[in-house]
Amino acid sequence: MTKVLITGGSGRLGRSVVAGFAAAGHSVVSVDRDALPAGPAFASVAQETVDLLDAGAVGAAMRRHAPDAVIHLAAIAVPFSAPEDVILKTNTMLAFNVINAATEAGVGRIVTASSPTVLGYGNPRGWLPEGFPLDERTTPKPWNAYALSKLVAEQVMRMFATAHGDAIRYAAFRPCYVISPEEWEGAPTQQGHTLAQRLADPALSAPALFNYVDARDVADFLAVLLERMDTIENAQTFFVGAADALAVEPLAKLMPEFLPGCGELAAGLTGASPAFSIAKAQRVLGWTPQRSWRTELVDTNRADFVAADSQ
Repeated sequence: MTKVLITGGSGRLGRSVVAGFAAAGHSVVSVDRDALPAGPAFASVAQETVDLLDAGAVGAAMRRHAPDAVIHLAAIAVPFSAPEDVILKTNTMLAFNVINAATEAGVGRIVTASSPTVLGYGNPRGWLPEGFPLDERTTPKPWNAYALSKLVAEQVMRMFATAHGDAIRYAAFRPCYVISPEEWEGAPTQQGHTLAQRLADPALSAPALFNYVDARDVADFLAVLLERMDTIENAQTFFVGAADALAVEPLAKLMPEFLPGCGELAAGLTGASPAFSIAKAQRVLGWTPQRSWRTELVDTNRADFVAADSQ
């Protein structure tokens, strides 16, 4: 059994990660300003409120719990939901404080959450990548504080790996648009729309390039990552997404409507192919997502989407 300390454990992604590790029999500590929901999934989970911007408090928590692994999820999670300087300072200091404290405490495996937004899509001045599908080799071009803060978090992770070598194992991951279990049943997503609405109106998913991932698949990815960190190259970054796009029609058709100039680049995104590649996670870790909107969506309109998708 492994003791895993998870920051941001009460968040949309955090709840599934905490539940997944607890269900697998690990000792889990959730560090968040909000409590986890009541219920059997979290009955065995230790919870603590820590000001993660207070380096001393973070260090004390690491020493007190002495985890075997740390997964850092806590952040201001929505771009432009706070002033740009607040987002940049908060998210970068959270990452630094947690990774630094875990390193000083001798935690053997340290993982930090990044974001696909580091690539820079959505820039109102225009954006095109080198090609599709997007992967870990695609050049980051952050244009807002949230995206920059996540790219800095990756660099913080690499800085510590450079300073400490392979004695401690580090990694970062970029989860696509996270879908929590209740959202398959009709709860609103982070932007306030239901998944049925996002599928019915491509304009709602276009800003995220139709990417998504089930939160439980992220939990599964993290379990595999922690298990194999000692056997792979240190300080790597992985995209974590679904194996398909959150769209009924092929992205080769949809993308040019919402991303001017990408027609030739997106021509290979046929069928259900997503814009973001998870090939590295599949190749290096042997991880593959198990869930898709085609299998998980609970909605009276799902049959219409599936029928349209098969045409």
